[in-house]
Amino acid sequence: MKKLIILVLLSLGMKATAQPARPPLGPMANPPAHDPVMIRQNGVYYMFCTGNGIAVWSSPDMKIWTPQKPVFAAPPAWAVAAIPSFKGHIWAPDISFANGQYSLFYSVSAFGKNTSAIGLVTNKTLDPKSPDFKWVDQGKVIQSVPGRDMWNAIDPNLARDKAGTPWLTFGSFWSGMKLVKLKPDLTAPAQPEQWRTVARRPRDPKLNDSLPGDGAIEAPFIFQKDGFYYLFTSFDYCCRGPQSTYKMVVGRAKEITGPYVDRAGLLLEQGGGTLVLAGDSKWFGVGHNSVYTFDKTDYLVFHGYDAVDRGRPKLRIEKLAWDKEGWPAVATQ
Repeated sequence: MKKLIILVLLSLGMKATAQPARPPLGPMANPPAHDPVMIRQNGVYYMFCTGNGIAVWSSPDMKIWTPQKPVFAAPPAWAVAAIPSFKGHIWAPDISFANGQYSLFYSVSAFGKNTSAIGLVTNKTLDPKSPDFKWVDQGKVIQSVPGRDMWNAIDPNLARDKAGTPWLTFGSFWSGMKLVKLKPDLTAPAQPEQWRTVARRPRDPKLNDSLPGDGAIEAPFIFQKDGFYYLFTSFDYCCRGPQSTYKMVVGRAKEITGPYVDRAGLLLEQGGGTLVLAGDSKWFGVGHNSVYTFDKTDYLVFHGYDAVDRGRPKLRIEKLAWDKEGWPAVATQ
């Protein structure tokens, strides 16, 4: 929820405008990234992440990444109207492909508040050289309003159940991770609306509803494997550089609607979660992950705060292994 770039600008204040412009980024390994998601088209990997207009990178091998033009050249008009403080810095995208269309969900928000919304933009192709390449904004899908909603409409992830029905999971802090069924065209919740809580952490009941609270959980992502739906989330705090405590946990369920339980049998909606990966001496915190299968290998895609580079957020990709009981861990080889 809390994005490092915003924190840096706030901490620098007016000094931010006095710094010399950085040279354009070129191809690199471990590019700067926050909340990365990934997809492959025609042998090219595309990575989308938090940034002005939604940052985009491409790679032939998931090793060296080249920056591309952002998805949006200007802030979406609907988002400017819905979120008064929004200036174009878009959070936590989610990319998927179905029925000949690439669907990219994205978040707009007032920092530290649940004055937030999730939008959808679509394209026929991700290849910027194709004559069919054109991002078309479909506008707002859901919105959270302080005083009305005890959830935060950011960090979306589209998942489909065994029947192909689309579901959107999302959330950050407040009352936890939510799940709602979408219309087939993905542009709005299906009717009648039913909002489910699939994961949360204890929250101080004395806190005002307008505050995020102390139940630090966000960034849900659902991945299907071997008859289970695995729900990954991130615990604790991102975006604090060397003070980041981000970590990834997981639970699973037989149905996409849950209930999700961890390895010990604890419900995720009651604070459960089995640790997947935490920070260490090289990476202060790691989190906001997505999971994909490429060429029969499962990958954990996430960002980490690099200890040798002042805690700057960077893309990390690790292979996932699964133990005999079906629980994921970062592969050692």
